[in-house]
Amino acid sequence: MTSWAGRTAAEIAAAVREKRVTPREVVAEHLARIERLDGRVGAFRTVRGEAALAEADAVAARGELGELPLAGVPVAVKDNLAVRGESMRVGSAATPESPAAEDHPTVARLRAAGAVVVGLTNVPELCVWGTSEGVHGTARNPWDTSRTAGGSSGGSAAAVAAGLVPVALGNDGMGSLRIPAANCGLVTIKPGPGVVPPGTSTWFGMSENGPLATTVEDARLVLSVIADASFAPRDTDTTHRVAVSLRSPIAGVAITRPYTAAAREAGGALMRAGHRVRRADPPYPLSLSLTSFAHWTAGTAVDADALDRRQLARRTRVHAAVGRRFVNTVRTGTGREALRRQLEPFFEEYDILLTPALARRSPQAAPWHERGWLRNLLANTTYSPLTPPWNLTGWPAMAVPFGTLPSGAPCAVQLVGRPGSEADLLEVAAELEQRHPWRRTAPLD
Repeated sequence: MTSWAGRTAAEIAAAVREKRVTPREVVAEHLARIERLDGRVGAFRTVRGEAALAEADAVAARGELGELPLAGVPVAVKDNLAVRGESMRVGSAATPESPAAEDHPTVARLRAAGAVVVGLTNVPELCVWGTSEGVHGTARNPWDTSRTAGGSSGGSAAAVAAGLVPVALGNDGMGSLRIPAANCGLVTIKPGPGVVPPGTSTWFGMSENGPLATTVEDARLVLSVIADASFAPRDTDTTHRVAVSLRSPIAGVAITRPYTAAAREAGGALMRAGHRVRRADPPYPLSLSLTSFAHWTAGTAVDADALDRRQLARRTRVHAAVGRRFVNTVRTGTGREALRRQLEPFFEEYDILLTPALARRSPQAAPWHERGWLRNLLANTTYSPLTPPWNLTGWPAMAVPFGTLPSGAPCAVQLVGRPGSEADLLEVAAELEQRHPWRRTAPLD
């Protein structure tokens, strides 16, 4: 009997289209795996069991089954994107329990392509933090369950890394796709503005929806579906000018050796592939720390404004209170525009920037929502300083597995490109995948 859990979305969809397996068989196997393993991982806030099986049967009955790009593929959705008939809690006790009347456009596009939503995944409250825990559960890294999966798309990343689903949907406002993908050994891409329909909360236009997957092929496939655009591989090879930077954008934050080594080795792999690679650091301004902090807290302040603050965790209340003083300044967009102007000349000289994805391994999986604001702030900024600049500029960025940490958990690098370079980033990521294959899912069984 063929096992479908642990297979890629592309493999599953091809088998369903060719009627070698039914959508119900695929979904049922993944639901069984969720029941068996998610108690250790904590990926899901809610699992849609019977509803997912009914949707799988509906996919099987579709007349265009043989043409659906995600035919019968089980997917998980981050719990800040509306799924029709399900509540959207955004990791909080302060949000309403009422079911959504309509799917978010990205969810609707996944379903139109034949995917089946099996559940909604755990996030930190209001998707603020780089760790995913709260009143609805704790998302752990399947490679090392003593560690957080990351955040804020931590539950979605944990679900894919554990083989509970082949792909998942998340979003990224200050690194919320790339951080958990880097922790959990996954491929992700944060597209630029206008590529994928935005979420309800965009943090002043910084947050973008995107896929979490085990392979570049699957990331490309899901991005194509939710963007309603083609990112197909090109037939001809393109040589890129690649800058490798090991410098933290945030002054005073050190990047540990496993992550710097991964970036160096990835740069060497691209050089051997024929790209022009050299060491070069972007001219990050000293003001970047304050600009990032202002946008991060101000986004939270706007999201918390309509909620009962008494039901928010203390760390969230403080974060929002700090951010209220920045909201009007952030809304002008002057800080982001100044950063773009400062970094644009660098991306005229280089096509792609390659950096470590993180500064160090993720924090312990712990009740961070019960801890103080300053402790959460320091834990987040010291391990994930490399992602926020590219939300502020709005430029596309990826996280790609590369190498391993001393614990045996995955290490990762980040790829950044100029506006409109999503296809180029996917091509370069595919070259890294080909030259340095990674293990797809964590060995939980």
